[in-house]
Amino acid sequence: MILEIVLFCVLYYAVWREGYDSDAFYFKGKYVLTGVYALLILIMFSNLDGFLFDQRRALDLTLGQTIGLFLVNFITYFQLCLIANHMISPLPILYLFAGEFILAVGLIFIFKKIYHRLYAPHSLLLVYGSDNAVSLKIKMDERKDKYNIKKLISVDEGMEAVCKELEGYDGVIFNDLPAQFRNDLLKYCYQRDIRTYIVPKISDILVRGGKNINLFDTPLIHIKQTGISLPQRIIKRLMDIVFSAIILILASPILLGVAIAIKLEDGGDVFYKQRRMTLGGKEFDILKFRSMIQDAEKLSGAVLSAGENDPRITKVGKFVRATRLDEIPQFINILKGDMSIVGPRPERRVFVEEFCEKMPEFAYRMKVKGGLTGYAQIYGKYNTSPYDKLRLDLMYIENYSLQLDIKLIILTIKIIFSKESTEGEELAEINRKKTEALLEELRKKKDS
Repeated sequence: MILEIVLFCVLYYAVWREGYDSDAFYFKGKYVLTGVYALLILIMFSNLDGFLFDQRRALDLTLGQTIGLFLVNFITYFQLCLIANHMISPLPILYLFAGEFILAVGLIFIFKKIYHRLYAPHSLLLVYGSDNAVSLKIKMDERKDKYNIKKLISVDEGMEAVCKELEGYDGVIFNDLPAQFRNDLLKYCYQRDIRTYIVPKISDILVRGGKNINLFDTPLIHIKQTGISLPQRIIKRLMDIVFSAIILILASPILLGVAIAIKLEDGGDVFYKQRRMTLGGKEFDILKFRSMIQDAEKLSGAVLSAGENDPRITKVGKFVRATRLDEIPQFINILKGDMSIVGPRPERRVFVEEFCEKMPEFAYRMKVKGGLTGYAQIYGKYNTSPYDKLRLDLMYIENYSLQLDIKLIILTIKIIFSKESTEGEELAEINRKKTEALLEELRKKKDS
């Protein structure tokens, strides 16, 4: 991280000295500017996961660092314009960005190579408590460069068998274990310094978001039930108003162009309205650019999710969906106060009732306003299960901060360009079949 920042700053300093009037800065002014540039890179890369060489794939790192460098140089250009008191040529900054991009790609390749030479993938044992928990292996098999689940063992085998099996592995993963079994196994691993990973239950997430109280010699944790606090809501609302107003003003030519294109194609409504549920179960009409034929749901006779090749999607609709432009009108909802920029994605009543019936904790999502983007949208995928999305949304609610909101907004820019986040039903079906095959294999081993 330090090496990257230093090299980017050296490039910036060289371009600034050669491309702009550096004589205007006396004494140590040039070093202050370089320091500001380094700070911007640190902030942007940290929020875009650009320094996670041990966790992210090379393509994800490249995408994150490219977006980060673009934003840093965009800000720096206008900073230099303000200092010069006139609009300066953007060419040196563009050359800088190109050079930094090439350098970033090279460094990411080198750092990833070094990391994988120094650290072999961990050999892990997955201890599972239900059939659904087995699917975690299918997900983690996609990252064999990082984790390698060698064996699965059920809690039905008993504590003694699980503890004995642990001896041949670098670590263990707990997924959906009974409370007492998990507590005993966790203490066993902790005492013996065994690397441990736990898939959190809803109660774990609520506890993690609690506040420590140290008034007595017995530790207490206060679990809040109100979502985010009143001061946080005020700051969040102010940010929503300012940010959405700026976006709507800047995007007004795009909004006009898309609206005209939709109207010219079939003469139907420009906007599509749909009832969604937000804070406290309140309903509102969410706005989107219409991307399907007029009255698509009425004609199909059912509430359906549109697939990638849905024949109801119009030609303009395919474009606005691919570019995510259909979501821009939701900034009107944000300005009105129906939604927030960041929060759990608001759902239709029919889905809320369905999910709440299967998992009552789903209602916890409505302790905050629904959002345009959120934790589940950024760290989940299109085919992420409702329960996993719920866990992600609760992690956001229980750990809310203004800094987290800003980070998620910046990460949303990255997600727009990431194909992984749009993995659909086809991949979900493939993973389901792999899970079934794995369960069948485990049953045969157990029977034998």
